[in-house]
Amino acid sequence: MPLAQLGDTQLNYEFEGPAGAPVLLFSNSLGANLSMWNQQAAAFNAHFRVLRYDTRGHGQSGVTPGPYSIEQLARDALNLLDLLQIASVDFCGLSMGGQTGMWLGLNAPERIRKLVLCNTGPKIGTMETWGARMEAVRKGGMAAVSEAILERWFTQDFREREPALIAGIKRGIESTNVNGYLANCIAVRDYDARETVSAIRVPALVISGEWDTSTPPESGRFIAEKIPGAKYVELNAAHLSNIEAASRFNQELGAFLAA
Repeated sequence: MPLAQLGDTQLNYEFEGPAGAPVLLFSNSLGANLSMWNQQAAAFNAHFRVLRYDTRGHGQSGVTPGPYSIEQLARDALNLLDLLQIASVDFCGLSMGGQTGMWLGLNAPERIRKLVLCNTGPKIGTMETWGARMEAVRKGGMAAVSEAILERWFTQDFREREPALIAGIKRGIESTNVNGYLANCIAVRDYDARETVSAIRVPALVISGEWDTSTPPESGRFIAEKIPGAKYVELNAAHLSNIEAASRFNQELGAFLAA
């Protein structure tokens, strides 16, 4: 996969699909990488140019000194589009990626044709919860929190049904750079769009997971109620609904993009 040199960092990305097709950009959650979108890439790369990237501090992308901000992460996405000479995209982001999408919808709406905000919130967590998680990572690395992350990401039933998949995802979590993870924790912790999200005017789909404790359905409903004309969908899943409820997720995403 190629590396894009963007100012102070490099972004690892994958770009596949037919030339001339509309671009569909995916942005990963905290602690994940572009592989979290494998099922979506397989479903959509026949009719879209699917662009995925590892957010700064994740996967094979660069790890620059923190803390990071959601604005910084969103500008990375814009710089990647500029490098690839892409004027506008359909954007789909989950959790931290969803906050990146909110920033883009508010500050660069001309670059976004349609906006899909998944399992996210205009404000995620509290200073206390983030403080406890970050302290655990500082003391024990990513292995100290990987089990707790998996319990938030997927329902118990799904974890029991898909042990091989879960094992692979756990390895991905534990391979995440500690400094990059901590810098991105601060970005998510400090972002607050509760008073501004209503200014988004691009067509929006908001997806929540019924069993999501990190960004519960009320967070998704809040966003959908604030954005004029937004569509809201709730799936039988926890936090990574694009994996746990992939078929329904892809169906809803495809219908929204085609509408």
